[in-house]
Amino acid sequence: MPPPSRPDIPPDSRRWLGLAGIGSGVFMYTLDGSIVNVALPTLAQYFGASLSALQWVPLAYVLVIATLVLGAARLGDVHGRKRAYLFGLALFTAASALCGLAPSLGWLIAFRVLQGFGAVFVSALGGAIIAQTFPQSERGRALGVISSCVTLGIALGPTIGAFIIDWIGWRWMFLVNIPVGLAAMTIVSRLIPDLAPSPRRLPFDWTGTLLIATAIGAFSLALTFGQRAGFGASLPIALFMLCAAALLLFLVAEARVDAPILEVKLFANRSFSAGLVMSMLAFVSIGATSFTLPFFLQLGLGFPIAAVGLLMAISPVIGAITAPIGGGLSDRFGPRWVSLTGLLCVVLGGLLLSRLGEGTTVPRFALSIAPVGFGMALFAAANNSAVMNSVARERFGIASGLLSLARTLGQSTAIPIAAALFALFALGHAGVVDHAALLRLPPSSLLRGTQAAFQVTSIAALLGTAIAAWILIAERGKRS
Repeated sequence: MPPPSRPDIPPDSRRWLGLAGIGSGVFMYTLDGSIVNVALPTLAQYFGASLSALQWVPLAYVLVIATLVLGAARLGDVHGRKRAYLFGLALFTAASALCGLAPSLGWLIAFRVLQGFGAVFVSALGGAIIAQTFPQSERGRALGVISSCVTLGIALGPTIGAFIIDWIGWRWMFLVNIPVGLAAMTIVSRLIPDLAPSPRRLPFDWTGTLLIATAIGAFSLALTFGQRAGFGASLPIALFMLCAAALLLFLVAEARVDAPILEVKLFANRSFSAGLVMSMLAFVSIGATSFTLPFFLQLGLGFPIAAVGLLMAISPVIGAITAPIGGGLSDRFGPRWVSLTGLLCVVLGGLLLSRLGEGTTVPRFALSIAPVGFGMALFAAANNSAVMNSVARERFGIASGLLSLARTLGQSTAIPIAAALFALFALGHAGVVDHAALLRLPPSSLLRGTQAAFQVTSIAALLGTAIAAWILIAERGKRS
């Protein structure tokens, strides 16, 4: 086999080993977004903190990533993706050590912010580096591996966190990142080629970065506070208005600069825009499912917490096995059919979950959740490949950043929707109006609430399926 002609595509063995380094970083950043959730009761006892203060341990990390992901992607395009990725991974690893040594809750939250600053470069640029270092014939399979890392990190966080806390203590949730981060940095620095930055060294768009960060940050905070205080409260409404104003100013500002952080004309590409919308809808499905499963398994069916952690691992394990296969199918048959098939599987899984009730057995639950993990893995691998293939190489960074943003916004949007449906139907079934009594309701009412929340999975995936079918028909008609 002749060596590749492009210097940014290394030989076979080096690029697949390099993928392991990038994948390790992506797995760690997604894992640390969810692993702390299971530790909140432990942190409350250790620091003597209130729930309102504890919520900022996970929230500070996620907000930094969501707010700055497009800026990090653009910095990678301008200054070199490998350099920016290694900087972010080094900062993430150092901040993880500080989190593990934090003397107080305030310091832990501050170090989580710093950890988020590092993670945002890993989030924004991991997929872009893989897209650039693999030829198009292998890109789907390689991005499928990255999709596996994302899915495993998000879903296995609570399970891994529970075992770490039980065996060696909460500080090791962060300290274990140190050897993994150092190993990943060594692999990436040695095996990933030096990816040249954009040849046009135009000034960085600080105005656009600030405005889009304000818009995304306000939107994320509005969802967070709206979930707790109600979306009719003054603070969520004010944040939504701030988001709209910042977004409008962003669009005006981007039309006036030579090197915008986000070229709005990218969205004129139908394949690119549809892929981002489908990704967001798919992660609405995953976010609704992940939020609902603990209530369904622990409160509705009465499983102990250890069993809940293991049962929640079924879907991501299936997804991790399936994603590289889905990427290979995408390389061979094209991403559109694979994306459509994956979303149809997610629809099926959501419908099966919404029909589970009292007396559900472990085998029946496993068979119901399996299509969600299988379908999501097929979809994510193929759709990521389609999005990256639809833009020029110099736009890989911003495309990867937008895919990361779609994932984050999808999950952030899913949680308040699923929570509202869960409360509405559970309380309605029990004939109770007091939200404080929600988790004390009988299992039959809680199960009714979770069934309604699971339907979000099917509805969001069904909307994505319709878009996937439309794009497939449009592209086939264009070729004919």
